Amino acid sequence: MEKMLHLSVSPHTHCGRTTSGIMLDVLIALLPATIAGIVIFGLEALLVVAVCVAACVGFEYLFNLIAKKEQTIGDYSAAVTGLLLGLNLPATTPIWQCVIGALFAIVVVKCLFGGLGYNFVNPAITARVLMLISFASVAAPAFPVDVKAGSTPLVDLANGKNVELLDLLLGKHGGAIGETCSIALILGFLYLLFRDVISWEIPVSFIGSVFVFSLLMEGDAEKALALTLSGGLLLGAIFMATDYVTSPTTPAGKLIFGLGCGLLTFLIRYFGSYPEGVSFAILIMNLVVPYIDKLTKHKVYGGKKA
Repeated sequence: MEKMLHLSVSPHTHCGRTTSGIMLDVLIALLPATIAGIVIFGLEALLVVAVCVAACVGFEYLFNLIAKKEQTIGDYSAAVTGLLLGLNLPATTPIWQCVIGALFAIVVVKCLFGGLGYNFVNPAITARVLMLISFASVAAPAFPVDVKAGSTPLVDLANGKNVELLDLLLGKHGGAIGETCSIALILGFLYLLFRDVISWEIPVSFIGSVFVFSLLMEGDAEKALALTLSGGLLLGAIFMATDYVTSPTTPAGKLIFGLGCGLLTFLIRYFGSYPEGVSFAILIMNLVVPYIDKLTKHKVYGGKKA
């Protein structure tokens, strides 16, 4: 019998992972931070998160419907974008601003560029930066339900005040909904590593570089650790800097990317007009990912330069 040779494009093997499965793992990993944020900031936080998720999913559905494209809300990527956007906002953010942020993230940053896999910057981060620049309410932190007012740990540390590390771990301070409870974020990080959804290079190089630069500047390991656990560093480094589409593909590229994010975060925190620089750092580094990939790409065995 004559044997048939079947030709097909790569990849020729499949690991069995699907987009929906990966996004579902990310949603599960974000659950501890989401629950902690709701407990710390109350039902206002739940409303902000719920509106962001619903708006992102709704806008993607409507865009696909109007553009007569295949519906993609079943891959859960819009839900992940909505949840990340909500967790990056204070619990006091007006609902109409949440809707505008979701519209910008899904329609402008994601869908108009072709959908998942074609956006060159992270939708949630970009929407958060837009809202941070446009709306004063996003720049003003919310505080736990049992605290009337105060300042964020980054502001306190910049003013020479002491911040309890236990409070940073438990989230007993002001900030965005999902950034305060460090323990919840670390649990999510460990889950993603266990599920092999992300690798260690970007989070470790991002967080580690901020710690090292802060240590060199302050000369105090405890204060450097407090600075590392403050703000949106853990949330950004674990869940947004590791976005498949907008981060490098090679291990060396991931280390360079994380180091760049850490350096920019440090510089903005110390020398910029904003107390926090994580969102800006990730957005800027997203733009140079093609160059990092080109610099660190593997040479094909036996290949020659064109």
